[in-house]
Amino acid sequence: MHYISTRGQTEAMGFKQAVMTGLAPDGGLLIPETIPSVSTQKLKAWESKSFIELAKEILSLYIDDIPPVQLKQLVDEAYAAFDIPEVIAMTSVEELQVLELFHGPTLAFKDIALQFLGRLFQHILEVEKGHLNILAATSGDTGSAAIAGVSGLSNIDIFVMYPKGKISNLQELQMTAAPAENVHCLAVQGSFDDCQNIMKSLFGDIGFKERYHLGAVNSVNWARILAQIVYYAFASLKFNGSNPPSFVIPTGNFGNIFAGIIAKKMGFPIDKLILATNENDILARFFNSGRYSRGQVHYTLSPAMDIQVASNFERFLYYAMGSDSERLCRFMENFAKEGTATMDSYETGTILATSITNNETRTAMRAVYKNNGYVADPHTAVGLSAAGRFSVIGQKICLSTAHPAKFPETVDSVLGENLVSHERLNKLKGLESRSITVNADQDLIAKYIVDNCRA
Repeated sequence: MHYISTRGQTEAMGFKQAVMTGLAPDGGLLIPETIPSVSTQKLKAWESKSFIELAKEILSLYIDDIPPVQLKQLVDEAYAAFDIPEVIAMTSVEELQVLELFHGPTLAFKDIALQFLGRLFQHILEVEKGHLNILAATSGDTGSAAIAGVSGLSNIDIFVMYPKGKISNLQELQMTAAPAENVHCLAVQGSFDDCQNIMKSLFGDIGFKERYHLGAVNSVNWARILAQIVYYAFASLKFNGSNPPSFVIPTGNFGNIFAGIIAKKMGFPIDKLILATNENDILARFFNSGRYSRGQVHYTLSPAMDIQVASNFERFLYYAMGSDSERLCRFMENFAKEGTATMDSYETGTILATSITNNETRTAMRAVYKNNGYVADPHTAVGLSAAGRFSVIGQKICLSTAHPAKFPETVDSVLGENLVSHERLNKLKGLESRSITVNADQDLIAKYIVDNCRA
């Protein structure tokens, strides 16, 4: 299996090189040269497999440069630290199934991919005897999940940028309380989009990237998407009745829903993908108009989705444009220059999209608690609210992306009582917090990396 860039100017590479490369040298995103197709017979055989067993089957279709025995070991190690042996859980909430993806070490869905990616990095570096400096931008959960995956490793330093004052207190503490000397947290005076732009610019400086061995844990890294395909595959097989199920996905950076797009392309039984944004509705507006237009960042009750420029959207555009890299480059250049770009003759097809306000988020949280006794975090509530706006033929499955205990101020204020806590988070109280505050300045952050990386 080889990996190519959406922008068509990077030489094809193997999986391990794709993992270490992160963002393609031409500024595009790496994708598989071909998407494996799974047969009906294979789907039938996979219906009874556990999440971990299915992960091993799917990952092996995309990874052929790691010996199978070692790959299976990496998967086992990645999911050994989860609170439940099944890794993910499903809960019935009225007519919906809520797919709980938050049972990992940092109580967010990103653990599913980043626990695996951390093991991949460690495996590759041990074989190549190298050192990696991870540069990450986070709107809340990526940073802590990435830190949990690599904390304390001697051959990795991790530098995490996050928007100062724009994530929950517990999300910040999960990052800044990490005691390991290879962890560096930077509170950036700006938005997540500012952090993400700095990250992409530094990766785009090929000389700097190569000299300081930069690696990516954001969803620009294909391995992130690959690991997330598994829960779509698993849930689709469990609820494939007379009609295939549809998924409701709260999303900001488009990585989570893009994994569902790939799962459907592979042949897993999936009907619709319902995209739910908060008031940062650039994606919802595109799928309802064909116009991709940047707006002002709104700070909402669901901070991990407070994003205006979705980095994974380029992968979707590549396929939607018939793998035409030149057309894609023109679109992205127009967007970078004008802040807007339009895709003519676009059909929504598989994807249905809507945006949810703060008030609608609160209403959904109250309703699901009153009617079912279920406590949803505000991101999941965005999905629950969106689910009611669309009719589909099969089971609706709403992705639950974070444990409500990560957002106690919001949950308790909306529901009117102290309802949420978690032992992992309680242990953070009183720990020393380590971070530095920096301006949203690429040169300053580059200098910080140079001055603080160990190799």
